[in-house]
Amino acid sequence: MIVYGLKTCDSCRKARAALKAAGHPAELRDLRETPLAPAEIAHFLAAFGNTLVNHRSTTWRALPEAERAKDPTALLAAHPALMKRPVIEVDGRLYLGWGREVQEELLGKAAPGA
Repeated sequence: MIVYGLKTCDSCRKARAALKAAGHPAELRDLRETPLAPAEIAHFLAAFGNTLVNHRSTTWRALPEAERAKDPTALLAAHPALMKRPVIEVDGRLYLGWGREVQEELLGKAAPGA
């Protein structure tokens, strides 16, 4: 099980803690330290479409309009923090975010405090 995100991301930390508490090995891949390859970005975009780009993030709001108009693959390659987090990969299946649906799917129930 791989949790793609940032080590400073609260949602990523909560997801990893809940997954580990449930007995799942949850390895964090920090996207600033180990950025996604273009093929990985393409795979994630194929699974989630434009929802993979977090249009509400501080990173997005700080981008000039010309930068925002770029292709999502180029944006995510240049600005890993733009990716909605976490993306969790389990046996080849991808999950986006740490909402109630993802928690129920991976834990069998929502995590406490979610």
